[in-house]
Amino acid sequence: MPAIAHPAAPAAVTILGGGLVGSLLSLYLARHGHTVNMLERRPDPRLAGAQEGRSINLALSDRGWRALEGVGIAEQIRQVGIPMYGRVMHDQQGRLTSQAYGKQDQAIYSVSRAGLNRTLLDLVEQEAGVQVRFEQQCLSVDVRNQLLEVRDGATGTVAEQPYARLFGVDGAYSAVRGALQKTDRFDYSQSYLEYGYKELNIAAGPEGTWQLEKHALHIWPRGQYMMIALPNLDGTFTCTLFFPYEGPHSFAALQTEEQVRAFFEEVFPDATPLMPELVEDFFQNPTGSLVTVRCFPWSYQDSVLLLGDAAHAIVPFYGQGMNAGFEDCTVLNELLGQLGPDWAAVFKAFEQQRKPNTDAMAEMAIYNFEEMRDRVADPRFLLQKKIESKLSAQYPDQWVPLYPQVTFSHTPYAEAWTSGQRQDRIMARLMPHIQAEQDYDRPEVQQLIAREMATMQ
Repeated sequence: MPAIAHPAAPAAVTILGGGLVGSLLSLYLARHGHTVNMLERRPDPRLAGAQEGRSINLALSDRGWRALEGVGIAEQIRQVGIPMYGRVMHDQQGRLTSQAYGKQDQAIYSVSRAGLNRTLLDLVEQEAGVQVRFEQQCLSVDVRNQLLEVRDGATGTVAEQPYARLFGVDGAYSAVRGALQKTDRFDYSQSYLEYGYKELNIAAGPEGTWQLEKHALHIWPRGQYMMIALPNLDGTFTCTLFFPYEGPHSFAALQTEEQVRAFFEEVFPDATPLMPELVEDFFQNPTGSLVTVRCFPWSYQDSVLLLGDAAHAIVPFYGQGMNAGFEDCTVLNELLGQLGPDWAAVFKAFEQQRKPNTDAMAEMAIYNFEEMRDRVADPRFLLQKKIESKLSAQYPDQWVPLYPQVTFSHTPYAEAWTSGQRQDRIMARLMPHIQAEQDYDRPEVQQLIAREMATMQ
């Protein structure tokens, strides 16, 4: 069967997936003069209500803000976020320690996935040239003949829809990527952690007050598992328990209400009294899996491109999944400005630029899981972070810690990861000589630091 010609609308594009990245992408493409047809499998979340219990609160950081600023909507989004200036760690006795994320004014923003998606969709519908259709389930993608087979959820009818340009932004289990996997020499892998996650909630206090520090991400690190909590505008906190599927402390081990209550009262004693709906949340909310997806190429000829989780799903422990997807939009926008309507060149440059960086981000997400789960409760680790801050203050042009590079800069992820690994090796050589914060100023330590800094020139 010959390829279908589409002469009517050369500037028309189809976006499969109306989530966060798909919505932002539609705004960018519309600003480039394209007519955009965005298809979303789910019902309109503004009408159907949010699917609570199914997602982790998001941490919006500089890469995401840059992408939102690129289409002039950062201020609208800022209204639905809460700045978090650092981590607060809760030990099993309820004692607290804290760690700043960056400099004094640097923060990541806690945002509700559902709230952010609703806000973006409102902005998309105000954009000229964008049509959004909900309850459109993609049954198949014929990349050679540029056809989608789509079922309309409202009517149950199935129809073929031709496309000239297709952007697959349909998540970690992407139908578009599934079609590309059947093309020649397409590399694909997925790997799961032996951990799942479950959304829980800390209630608001009297008159909608926050019962924990509002401007912080809270962590209950417990070695082989952990719970985190991010603030919401209504005074609640969205908690996420990251927990093994199997084993003595696992989802499999907590089967009754009594087991859940006893476990939480023992392991999270300061949080449990703030969670009046703990048992209901635990048994009613689904257990989500944690997957990393790697694939290549992300494009097919000049007609299909993958972005966001469809191209590079990662686990959530660096708070960069959404930010990386939003940065995809920034990079694609820049390439469209540089290369114009040469879609083949744009797609090729995009995947070659982004693939090494998103692979690095996948590695860092696993790395940060181990840090949050195991190390943030370790006094030696907290001392090391203080020493890194001193190094950064003394050598600001040479030493920027990994977390600020990832979160508060636009340094390519791959460069940040290489730098962070080099810093880890240096700290492994320095820390045996440092037993307390004041040791940093000892002459012999300063000499050792100076030698190490010389190697970074």
